[in-house]
Amino acid sequence: MGVEQQQDLFGLFSPASGVHHSPPPAHAAGAARAVTPVSVHPAIVFERSPRARRYRLTLRRDGTAVATIPVRGSVREAERFVAQHTDWLERARERQRHRPRAAEVWTIGTRVLWRGELAEIRVATVGPKPHVCVAADVFRAARLDGDLRPTLEAQFARRARIELPARTWELAALTGMDVKQVSVRNQRSRWGSCSAGGTISLNWRLVQTPDFVRDYIIYHELMHLREMNHSARFWERVEEVCPGWRDAEHWIKRNGALVGL
Repeated sequence: MGVEQQQDLFGLFSPASGVHHSPPPAHAAGAARAVTPVSVHPAIVFERSPRARRYRLTLRRDGTAVATIPVRGSVREAERFVAQHTDWLERARERQRHRPRAAEVWTIGTRVLWRGELAEIRVATVGPKPHVCVAADVFRAARLDGDLRPTLEAQFARRARIELPARTWELAALTGMDVKQVSVRNQRSRWGSCSAGGTISLNWRLVQTPDFVRDYIIYHELMHLREMNHSARFWERVEEVCPGWRDAEHWIKRNGALVGL
């Protein structure tokens, strides 16, 4: 696997400690792997991973470049690996600089991601109390000036806690998977996760994505109930239930930064 492909696999979906899946490319899911920082180069963080089988160079969303060292590898060899791929790293950083990102402060007129589309926050006239519209949806606001982001994100999350579990139970029934519990959380480093005990956790920000992306993440976690890994057999399971998963991964790669992931 070339380093260019590894950026697609790891760099765009990695939390602070990296991700842990194997090709084909996938969203980070399941339990996070343990990594141990071993040294820091002026522009590179070197981390040793007991689960890594090869040297990897990835670029986190915060711009930090990470060189992963396999359990039997060495820092010296990792430095040699990085030196061989400095051109790739510069290209990856340039791509990162040009990716769309969400506004830090949301005010009237700000465009935010909602249901897979960028929609402008507008004033709604639905009564005497302040409301705003995002696409076709109306949300209560305490006031119309200042930063609306905390208010709107809280209401997005409330919608997610209703919609995402319902959709998960529906897809679990369709695929015959035995789900024990579904939770919706404020995850900052992943879209979802699955425990061996049958608990699926989903990021509330999935309500901001298109339906096909939301469903892909749910299917992805459901298939972990059959394969708690990212082996070729796991991806065969995903392909069976979600043939369009590659399109969803592509959307995530291009637009995940719009929700901070």
